[in-house]
Amino acid sequence: MNAAVIDRLRDFLPRQRWYSGDQAPAEVSILADEHVRDGSPALVDLLVEADGARYQVPVGMRPVEERPDFLRGRDEAVIGEVDGHLAYDAVLDPDLGMALLDWVGASSESAERVRSVGGEQSNSSLVYDERLILKVFRRVHPGRNLDIEMTEALAEAGFDHVARPVATLARELAGERYDLAVLQPFLAGGVDGWALALTSLRDLFGVSDTQPVPIITDDMLLAPPPPVDPAEAGGDFAAEARRLGEITAQMHVGLGTALGREAGHGRAWADDIERAVEALHNPPFDPTVLLRKLDALRRLGDVGPAIRLHGDYHLGQVLRTDVGWFVLDFEGEPDRPPTERRRRLSPLRDVAGMLRSLEYASAVALFERDADCQALAGAWEKRNRKAFLDGYIPVAAGAGLLPDPAATDIVLAAFELEKAMYELDYERGHRPDWQSIPMTALRRLAAS
Repeated sequence: MNAAVIDRLRDFLPRQRWYSGDQAPAEVSILADEHVRDGSPALVDLLVEADGARYQVPVGMRPVEERPDFLRGRDEAVIGEVDGHLAYDAVLDPDLGMALLDWVGASSESAERVRSVGGEQSNSSLVYDERLILKVFRRVHPGRNLDIEMTEALAEAGFDHVARPVATLARELAGERYDLAVLQPFLAGGVDGWALALTSLRDLFGVSDTQPVPIITDDMLLAPPPPVDPAEAGGDFAAEARRLGEITAQMHVGLGTALGREAGHGRAWADDIERAVEALHNPPFDPTVLLRKLDALRRLGDVGPAIRLHGDYHLGQVLRTDVGWFVLDFEGEPDRPPTERRRRLSPLRDVAGMLRSLEYASAVALFERDADCQALAGAWEKRNRKAFLDGYIPVAAGAGLLPDPAATDIVLAAFELEKAMYELDYERGHRPDWQSIPMTALRRLAAS
């Protein structure tokens, strides 16, 4: 690898979903390289630093005249020409996918077929024989990778709803460990919670299409009832939401057991959220209203214990299989530094993330429909919010993870506020058409 590769990487990195910058890096350097496979195609694994952030870039190399079919229409995956060879993202190459399996699994695992998984934000994954999945970490940090650390800890604690690592790959650089990849069982046939929730809502809306329009009387004008009870729809999600609540509580019990718990600090949590409120640009409400609400959190004497959290908990991070729910991706919110993601906080912060996800599902499903389904969407969210909490609270409270019920409501509302502000900032930068979802939630929290 020579200076030409660095020039090509400067153009390549900004085209990747996992790149954290918003423009081409000013400084790029190769910190380490390992020749995993020689010949053609060759595989070289690079550890790259770009403007202070570190990335793993597995590079495939083939003669320029042998441009492969898997790169057709994938210009973003091409690094460029280097010494008469075409350099490209190796995870798209089936031959090199097998080489990656041998490298990570130390030849203890073999497969006949491999396919790449698209659409991931911060990692790249390969599936082998629909039996194993290899996650290649792209943005890397010194120390244990959170996903590996927490999945292993939960499995050791007896929590059976994670895919226990089969093999991991790490590299040492300047005396520091960098986790590069993890091989896990592939949960074949699983459907993520987001897809199930949207299917449930579409089924509900479909049933409503066959119902007569209700007659609205004067006393119903402010809040007309939905024309169909969500409990009577064929795709009712409430039983799954309740079970997911139970699994979430069991996960928190396992995290507290495996990684410790400490006394929570409501004043410090309120101060952190207050800083986020004050930093919010053009809030859709009077921020002093929300700041006053945080005083209720500060006044609490007991806010319950603090534990390590999933950190980015929502319907897209859980998978329903034939044997039940599984929890995925324990790396936390990618925009936060690892030290912050390792903080112990109230388990209700994860709960708030899942409740916000239920509201997101109802809102996104409503985008596909006319406004006459708004009451149905609201009823669906209310029913499944209650079902999730009905599953979560008895298990978590029984394990000593929650304060008294009144305090639980205050802590949960504070973290819902924090999550909605995070969402608003994200949507403004990435999906402006969706910013109405967190804005509605913030107005509701301000008025409640």
